[in-house]
Amino acid sequence: MAITASHLRSDLYRLLDQVLESGEPLIIERKGRRLRVVPEVPASRLARLSRRPDFILGDPADLVHMDWSGEWQP
Repeated sequence: MAITASHLRSDLYRLLDQVLESGEPLIIERKGRRLRVVPEVPASRLARLSRRPDFILGDPADLVHMDWSGEWQP
């Protein structure tokens, strides 16, 4: 994400928190040059995954024994 120095000044703390939470670098453009703000310790890849509320919770073996004939079409 690239922003201007003015935008950084107006939302400094929110933008810094966003970098810490997501691990995504923040790029600041100033006088035609770019600065990059990154966390010292990168966030884990698992922490950056988005929530999937419609996932299947349970034993994967149960999927094998389900009757899928109503869903399947030749």
